[in-house]
Amino acid sequence: MADIIVSEFMDEAALEAARLEYDVLYAPDLVDKPEALLAEIASAKGLIVRNRTQVRGALLEAATGLKVVGRLGVGLDNIDIAACEARGIAVRPATGANDLSVAEYVITSALVLLRGAYHSAAAVAGGQWPRGRLMGREISGKILGLVGYGAIARETAMRAEALGMQIIGFDPFLEEGAPQWGRTAKVTLETLLQSADVVSLHVPLTAETRNLIDDKALQSMKSDAILINAARGGVVDEAALAALLRQGHLGGAALDVFHTEPVNAQDGAKFADIPNLILTPHIAGVTAESNIRVSQVTVANVLSVLQS
Repeated sequence: MADIIVSEFMDEAALEAARLEYDVLYAPDLVDKPEALLAEIASAKGLIVRNRTQVRGALLEAATGLKVVGRLGVGLDNIDIAACEARGIAVRPATGANDLSVAEYVITSALVLLRGAYHSAAAVAGGQWPRGRLMGREISGKILGLVGYGAIARETAMRAEALGMQIIGFDPFLEEGAPQWGRTAKVTLETLLQSADVVSLHVPLTAETRNLIDDKALQSMKSDAILINAARGGVVDEAALAALLRQGHLGGAALDVFHTEPVNAQDGAKFADIPNLILTPHIAGVTAESNIRVSQVTVANVLSVLQS
């Protein structure tokens, strides 16, 4: 039986350092085989997961020898932190390793949705020439509102400022005047939603942030504003967002995270045929480069616990 189990995909080459001392099982399909994962976890000292493996309940009960959970990313809502602490199981996220990838996703989504011309391939190839209806907007001079102002938000702000955007932010845990704000203006959430041309979410999923962007919040935004959520599903009321996009209230949205993942056809039906909506499968933080960084950091984190 393996000492370290990896239940989701990563850069497998990063595991070579672990294989020098431990028996490692790299089985990225285990996340979809819960019974097999339960059987394997009994002897494991380390578990490496992304966001889909639910480290709680029966899995933790079966993991009698578990010492550390390495998270290939930073979100921890799929891990029962309290239960891990009670058992003395260390939880180690790969903090900072995918910040750049998420920041670039946010900026790219904003550019695409503001310009509005990049979904016209089929029309142009079919002989249409829709120049009049595809006159989009420049990103320069627009206001970017960042809800949550942690490391990823700050990376996003730096890139947005370079493109000529004005940056405002809301973060109740970061005092006004704190050096992290830099040139970003701290505002209330209400002011941010009412003022921003692009709203990007950078908060964890907690009791306080669940449905933070609900129908009322969405309706308070500018009628042509863009919403981007590459943080956590559940922060946005998806049904309300889809309805308002259909009504033409918002300028567009990009969702990389969802209330239920993976999204099934029934849940996804509410998003069908909305042209100014970008949907991606929780991939904002996963690029070829970040996958290597995240994998290396996670393996190092796990080994540091096991070897201590």
